[in-house]
Amino acid sequence: MRRVQLDKIASVTMRLELDRNAVLGEEIPARAGTVIAARVLNAKTSYNTLEDVHGRMVALHPGDIIAGALGHRDALYGYSGRVPERVAVGDRLQLLNIGGVIGIGAEAVPGLGEPFSIEVLGSVLEFPYLGTRVGVPTNIESAALPQAPLPSDLPPIIALVGTCMDAGKTTAAAVIIGELSRKGMRIAAGKLTGVSLRRDVLQMADCGAAPTAIFTDFGVVTTSEQTAKAAAHSLVNYLADSEPDLIVLEMGDGLLGTYGVHALLSDDALRNALTATVLCAQDPVGAWGGQRLLDERYGMSIVAVSGRVTDSAVGVRFCTEKLKVAAWNALRDGHKLAEELLPYVQRTRVGV
Repeated sequence: MRRVQLDKIASVTMRLELDRNAVLGEEIPARAGTVIAARVLNAKTSYNTLEDVHGRMVALHPGDIIAGALGHRDALYGYSGRVPERVAVGDRLQLLNIGGVIGIGAEAVPGLGEPFSIEVLGSVLEFPYLGTRVGVPTNIESAALPQAPLPSDLPPIIALVGTCMDAGKTTAAAVIIGELSRKGMRIAAGKLTGVSLRRDVLQMADCGAAPTAIFTDFGVVTTSEQTAKAAAHSLVNYLADSEPDLIVLEMGDGLLGTYGVHALLSDDALRNALTATVLCAQDPVGAWGGQRLLDERYGMSIVAVSGRVTDSAVGVRFCTEKLKVAAWNALRDGHKLAEELLPYVQRTRVGV
């Protein structure tokens, strides 16, 4: 064992409440969620921050010692990597996202450059046995909220799905929350799929949602077809326990991504619990394909389209004329988007 002073602690570890004076071990389980300490080796001028446990974006510099967690990422517009088969002190890994997810296999991305290269210093130890000095490698699962089934009694739920990452889902969710909160509704919100990063649910909280939650709170670093369903059921249970008037849920990534959106929409219980669905798309082709996919594969209809396709009158006109569905830009016409949804959410609690 050795001691180090952590300079930055990534948000993926938030629930662990790590001490900056960390005790490290040489045993490093090569599995998602294992928390490690590592030294930053290179400098970057873009994508060069880390989201800390307070939600602040802090700059990283060569020599900084950080705490993050092993995980994978399949990003359309960012770094992608995987959990290594084995990890040892001295290995060089990479920082895959600003939430503190660590893996290998990432390559340079246009506009972002090379990822941060980091040197593994050891696993961060926890000491679960009273009266002993026996430390074990910690995993974010050890501080996770308990798993729970999907409740049979739920408030109205608005779901936001997208054609890909950065399609406008979080912006639309936050605007909807803000508009409906000002009408006196108590709103809980969460993110069901994606890679660990609290920024999106913090934005929802800033707009009035309480409580908020993300899959990371349930011990999942990066969702997948195998992990998304259990985490989603537990998250919705947690939000519903606060007895809100409305739950707003974002499904991160896209309908055809690898983070488990398909598993959620294929789950009869969860899909049938959704009161209204908003599709966020980058362009007309995405909006057309997303609507068709939801209809043909899952039997779902959408209430409205938002996202970047609605940035111009051309995209709005395509959605209203060709798709026969309302289209509202969340930033420009957020109140109209909320009004479109209001009839669907002004209802009493019903069973799933």
